[in-house]
Amino acid sequence: MLTEGSYFPSPTVGVFWLGPFPIRMYAVCILAGIVLAVWVTGRRLGDRGYRRDVVYEVAWWAVPFGIIGGRIYNVITSPQPYFGKNGNPWDALAIWHGGLGIWGAIALGALGGYIGCRRSGVRFLDFADAAAPGVIMAQALGRWGNYFNNELHGRTTSLPWRLKIYEWDTSAGHAVKDAAGHPVVAGYFQPTFLYESLFCLVIALIIVLLDRRYQLGRGKSFWLYVMLYPVGRIWMEWMRDDPANRILGQRVNVWVCIVVFIGGLIGLIICSRRHPNGPREPIPDSDPTVDAELAAKADADSE
Repeated sequence: MLTEGSYFPSPTVGVFWLGPFPIRMYAVCILAGIVLAVWVTGRRLGDRGYRRDVVYEVAWWAVPFGIIGGRIYNVITSPQPYFGKNGNPWDALAIWHGGLGIWGAIALGALGGYIGCRRSGVRFLDFADAAAPGVIMAQALGRWGNYFNNELHGRTTSLPWRLKIYEWDTSAGHAVKDAAGHPVVAGYFQPTFLYESLFCLVIALIIVLLDRRYQLGRGKSFWLYVMLYPVGRIWMEWMRDDPANRILGQRVNVWVCIVVFIGGLIGLIICSRRHPNGPREPIPDSDPTVDAELAAKADADSE
């Protein structure tokens, strides 16, 4: 028998009130992740010879595109809560309840980033390389929003680090309570949100260390991120047993992960041929003296 304390607790409330204003922890986690990603990207852009504050000009396009893309992907791949029986189409706009598909966020976020880069004079692959570790760290932080919503957990388990999950009132943002006022426990499950959060941090660390050690050629940091993340995500999908649309017996996200992994591998191979590792390639309209100083600094850091 497991002791009562052998579990990872979940919050019973996901919304806090500041006077008449609701503070939804899911949104807080997403916004905190965005802030972190922008900060990391700005620092890495500076290391590549760009102005650090140019990240705000690009983020102005990338962030809203990413949020819209994430929601569109969620609605397309899981339409039942919005357009199925007893579904509410207006809930498709209620992103504070959760439901941002990462693949849609990456796809449209990249499109928004490309537009921002074109307008700001930043090479897109330079920006994507700078953003890769920050974006995956933002995903690690954003997963805690699922924790506050008591959602997207794995199968039932008896492991000591099992996650205690409550029956959840999505519209109210808190656990369902019984007649005595106690939150109703739905069960104990694998904490896949925690696994994925830690895996994302490992990916960020791998990208940063490889880039620092080998001065990865243009585009490689980004495609490494695109290739590595699906590996862990497939594992998470296989651990879950919540309702999901399937193709040939596999969850839709599993097939998407396979396609994305192949795309990331192809992108990495192409960039490896076009942009070998070594000193940074000069940025457009840059000062050669500054480029030389950056190359010398990178060489010193790698020794």
